[in-house]
Amino acid sequence: MKILAISGGNKNGNNDAMAREALMGAKEKGAEIEFIRLLDLNIKPCTGCVACVNGMMQGKTGECIIKDDLQWLDEKIFSADGIIFVMPVFEKGSPGVMRMVQDRLFGPANDPGCCTVADMIAKKTGGPGPDPRKFDKKLMSFISIGGSQWTTRISADMNMLAMSRSWTVVDDEVFSWGKSIVMDDARVAKCRSIGENIVDAAIAGAENAEFLGDPGVCPVCHSRNFHVTDDPKETICVVCGVTGELTIKDGKMAFDVPGDQYEHAHNSMPGKMKHMDDMYRIETELNNHKATPEYKARMDKYREFIQATKP
Repeated sequence: MKILAISGGNKNGNNDAMAREALMGAKEKGAEIEFIRLLDLNIKPCTGCVACVNGMMQGKTGECIIKDDLQWLDEKIFSADGIIFVMPVFEKGSPGVMRMVQDRLFGPANDPGCCTVADMIAKKTGGPGPDPRKFDKKLMSFISIGGSQWTTRISADMNMLAMSRSWTVVDDEVFSWGKSIVMDDARVAKCRSIGENIVDAAIAGAENAEFLGDPGVCPVCHSRNFHVTDDPKETICVVCGVTGELTIKDGKMAFDVPGDQYEHAHNSMPGKMKHMDDMYRIETELNNHKATPEYKARMDKYREFIQATKP
């Protein structure tokens, strides 16, 4: 089996070190290992052109039209059984380079819901359809290293990767006050165990792997991040999107999720297919608007009002 560690930190810094520590644990368990530093790659941001999705909805492959190192990285991810992301914490969350990877490799063109619909269309049109490897189940673990206690959003950011592709998370460890992590034997040992754990999980198989990280509050995805509305019974998990009520039980925070909400979870196939239905409805409405003179007139008004300043 193969375990890939991806670092989002600077060269030979804390993130590289803990990625390598995790790989040491994986190698001792007998895994083939590989290490990638994102800042070594030429990665461009997603432009929101939706060419990938439009192509998939025509039975095509849906490959990104931007040509850079993301296609190479995607092949590396395809070849791995487990991926360990090791990221620095920027402004309480993930760094920009991680967000570019998320938008391009963990966006709609790689979502199993979108890929399922695209595959059905391809079978009708005779097109190539999405890469069948996009349906493979992978294992993921996350190591996040922050310099202070400003680390409250990073877990949600990282888990969005797993949510998008419905992959299984084994470990999710956030280290606050981590500037000197390489000198902290307990934390170093924890990073090594994360490498060992993902190998054990790969042996068991993604469908049988157990989550070994912080149990969190959300019973679906273990998140501790929630969007709180005015209605206490309509609190929304930021990661998996289920709606429930935050309560206190035995002195601890709990998140009560009604039974019918589980099929709405964004990391489940039923939830993804509901999302596809919603997007079809919204895109159809937009296309109908675009066919009207009123839509064109409104867009012309904005375009003619002011032009973008360029360097």
